[in-house]
Formats: sequence, C-alpha cells, structure tokens
Amino acid sequence: MTATIWVIDDDRSIRWVLEKALSQEGFQLACFEDADEALNRLDEGAAEPDVLISDVRMPGTDGLRMLKILQRNNPNLPVIIMTAHSDLDSAVASYQGGAFEYLPKPFDVDEAVALVKRAIKHRQEAEQEVAPTAEQTPTEIIGEAPAMQEVFRAIGRLSHSNVTVLINGQSGTGKELVARALHNHSMRREKAFVALNMAAIPKDLIESELFGHEKGAFTGANSQRVGRFEQSNGGTLFLDEIGDMPLEAQTRLLRVLQENEFYRVGGTTPIHVDVRIIAATHQDLEKLVRDGDFREDLFHRLNVIRIHIPKLAERREDIPRLAGYFLQHAASELGVEPKVLHKDTEKYLAAMPWPGNVRQLENTCRWLTVMASGREVLVDDLPPELRQSASKPMETGGDWLKSLRHWADRALARGDRGILDQAVPAFERTMIEVALQHTGGRKRDAAALLGWGRNTLTRKIKELDMEAEFSGDD
Repeated sequence: MTATIWVIDDDRSIRWVLEKALSQEGFQLACFEDADEALNRLDEGAAEPDVLISDVRMPGTDGLRMLKILQRNNPNLPVIIMTAHSDLDSAVASYQGGAFEYLPKPFDVDEAVALVKRAIKHRQEAEQEVAPTAEQTPTEIIGEAPAMQEVFRAIGRLSHSNVTVLINGQSGTGKELVARALHNHSMRREKAFVALNMAAIPKDLIESELFGHEKGAFTGANSQRVGRFEQSNGGTLFLDEIGDMPLEAQTRLLRVLQENEFYRVGGTTPIHVDVRIIAATHQDLEKLVRDGDFREDLFHRLNVIRIHIPKLAERREDIPRLAGYFLQHAASELGVEPKVLHKDTEKYLAAMPWPGNVRQLENTCRWLTVMASGREVLVDDLPPELRQSASKPMETGGDWLKSLRHWADRALARGDRGILDQAVPAFERTMIEVALQHTGGRKRDAAALLGWGRNTLTRKIKELDMEAEFSGDD
C-alpha cells in the first residue's frame, strides 16, 4: 500500500520541492498552506497520513501548537518539523512537543526523503517517541552547522532523562553552555545547577569542595562546610575537566555514583543525595584509562551518553552569527552602540583557524567593541595577530579552492562531462607524490601521512599507474 505524506508550509516553493521529490519516490502527497486546513481535514474524517511534514512558523496555528493537538488526537502520527530558525530552542521545543524529527532549513532534498522513509519505518515498527511539553528556557547556544544540529538533537532527546552525560570537545568550544542547556531543558531545571572545574581546584582541596567537611576535619577547617554535591541535591552537578581529577577523588566520586551517598571530609554520618552528573573534558579519557591515570570503572559510569562539541573550525557557517551575538552582548555590557561586521570581515573571520574556538571569537568581539574606531568593522580593524595568522590560511587554502572552482567552471563551460572522474585521480596522484616526497619514498610513512593503510596506498599507486615512479619498497 502506498504511503501518504502531508506537507504543510506557507512557502509554495517548499511545498513544490517536497511534492516533486516525494512523488518521484512513489508516495501520495497532499499539500496545505497552513496547519488549520490540515487539522480541519482530519476533523472531517479524512484518513490519517502515514507521515506529516510541517513548517514551525505559519499564519494561524503554528507548528508547535499543531504538534500538541496531534499528540492528543493522533499520537501515532510521525511529525517532521521544518524551520528556518536553526536554534536550540526550536529543536528542543520540537522534540518536547512530540516531533519525530527536526529538519532545519535549508535542507538537502535527499536527506528529507530519507527522513520520511525512516519515519514510515518507525511507524510500521510501532516505535513511538513521546516527550512532554515544557516551558522553554533561553539559551546562548547558537549553531546552524550540521555538527551543532546533532548537539541540539541530543539535548532534545535527553530532555526527559536523568542519565549521566559525558561532554567532550576542545577548550573554548562551549562545553559548560551545553551542560547548562541539558539542565535547563531537563526535569531538574527548577533545582540548582552547580559547576566545578577540576583543573581550577588544588588537588588537596577537591574532596572538600565536592563533599564538604566537618569543623576541625583539617587545619583551617574552622566551621562545617557544605560541598557541591549537597548544593546541587535534586539538580545537576557539572564536573568540568574531569580528566584532571586525582585518583583518590575518583574513588570517592565512583562510590557516590554507585550508592547516591557520601561522607563529608571528617564526617561519620552518611549523606544521601539525588544529583545528576554531567562531566566534561578536552582530554582523551580512554588514553588516560590505558595509562592508569583514570579509573576504568568510573569512566564507564560517566560515559553513558557522550556528546561531542565540534571545534569552531568545523562549524564555520556559524561564525558570522556567533560574532554578531558576541558584539551585541559586549555592547550591552559596556553600554555602547553595537559594532557590525562588514561582509568582507565576516568572510575573513570565517576563514580563520580559531585554535581557541568560540572563546577566542568571543574575546575578539570584546576587543573590537572597545578598540574598533567605526561602527562597521573592517578587516583592517581586526587585531594584528588575527590578520597575521589568517593570512596564510587564506592564501593557501582559499587560492587552492578558488583555482579548483575556476577549473570546474571552465571544464563545464567547454561541455566536458565526468569532471569528477578527471579531478579525483589527479588530486590523489598529487597527494601521493607529495607524501612520498616528504617521507623519502617510504610508503608506510606516506600512508600514515595520508590517513591510509599501507595496502591502500599500494593499491592506489597501482590504480593510478604510478608503479614505475614508485616501484621501491619501504
């Protein structure tokens, strides 16, 4: 039996694209300009579609309000929510409203078709995701890049769970922001969120910080002190840079995770707590476990759900929007008119390597708010160190991509076909030649530079007829 798909969007072009793509897959389509028309059709007794795709912001009943109605009247109907507002609140609200999936615009048509097929399979297998609606809490997490959408999806799916989460990512990527978002969108949001950075506390004070101490427990303990676990009881305790926690403290933390109770330093009375743990690190915890610097049993206790935060260089499309937000925020703090980035400056910043990630971008925007002379920020207004560090990447990477684009344009203008079959072997040949030059012809080392195994490199050399040039062995 052919599946029926309903598409709701006030944008005619979106309806047309989806109708064409899904019809080609053999689905039956019904399109509506607004949610009210579709809901009326259901009220009149129309057969429920197999999947419903809807925009979130439309005249009349919006997508989220419609979700609530469908959850009540059509709880088994998979709903895919589309929105041009690719932010965390939209994603979480969609999931908490009961959406099957969240599709940010602009979307890839093939991805949309695959999502519909997955929703149909989901319904056929009678699997159902239900998440309660909740008040939305503002967030400072910004991201339209696919990697950040995965983070948003994870936060949305975890909104009805108390499971332990391990966040990993480079320094400055915003791990604490994600931890706060997990708390703010959880059932514990009315309770405390307490953060503690393991790297910022002297090792001999970490246990006292975590578990508190009794009066007289050690020299200087002149009064009883409540630790972070008691402060966060009923809420969330965020342990940042967990890889820096001493082994002795790891042992005590493991016991709390296992038994939900602990003793203050110098205490004899057990204290019971209900705390959700979110841990974060920029280190490779698996390596720390292998090296004996991190308890394996604690690692497995923490590593229930892992969320990876991409570095800023992996989400370059977010840089202009992030910079705009940071400029507005800095101006508000300082009580001045916000700066605006020139388009060339946006492109320039998007090409930067950003080793300090989002934190470095935020600090740059603070600097510009104070130091840039005009309201519009030009490339010449950037800090000197940024102009110097960005020059090489822009010259090398930018020019190379520009040349490739120029070659492709010329080839297609000539009427060439199969240009990918021309470009890929030439690219691979060049990369192999350069890698072998750097290793003095040693294939094993060259393969490692390329990210291949030695057998893959040998096969590629044969496929590209390069055996005469590099016939020697390691």
